[in-house]
Amino acid sequence: MSDAAPQRPLTVTVGGLAGTGTSTLCRLLAAHLDLPYTYAGALFRQEAARRSMTLAEFGQLCQDDPAVDRSLDDRQLELLQAGGVLLEGRMAGWLAAHHDVDAFTVWVVCDEDERMRRIAGRDGGAVAEQRERTLAREASEHARFASYHGADLTDLSIYDLVLDSTTREPSTLVEAVLDGMRAAGVAIRTAC
Repeated sequence: MSDAAPQRPLTVTVGGLAGTGTSTLCRLLAAHLDLPYTYAGALFRQEAARRSMTLAEFGQLCQDDPAVDRSLDDRQLELLQAGGVLLEGRMAGWLAAHHDVDAFTVWVVCDEDERMRRIAGRDGGAVAEQRERTLAREASEHARFASYHGADLTDLSIYDLVLDSTTREPSTLVEAVLDGMRAAGVAIRTAC
């Protein structure tokens, strides 16, 4: 019988503001690491749809009713504590760090103009319109995260790795994450 504690399943978080490329990075990274991938934004969208609300309406509800927002964060925390997951979300790394979850945490940054160009290309509409909507949503999220959790999403010191996606191809970001994990001594087994 071995005295060694069982190894915790690999857990990775990836966060970043809209348009930084976190979803693309996560899809590629999940395939490399052979991990199930959960997008926290999908949890938000599912709950909005369940309530027959637009994303803006549901965001306002979250701002007005902390219990709704906290229930979504609790679902993320449950996934993180179970382990064996790649969780994408702006609060994922913060939740892992502040609840002592053993996870490799990544934050992706990108130039604001490039983010807005990407969002307009993905969602349609003019860049100026997307900028107005996106920055309003981000301001609401930042206020909620600070008010409900004391979270400051501008504090990048809690992350194991911070990447800039402004000019880098997604494949190079994947390699940077894998290299960062290896450098941190994270035991990884890549599927690719």
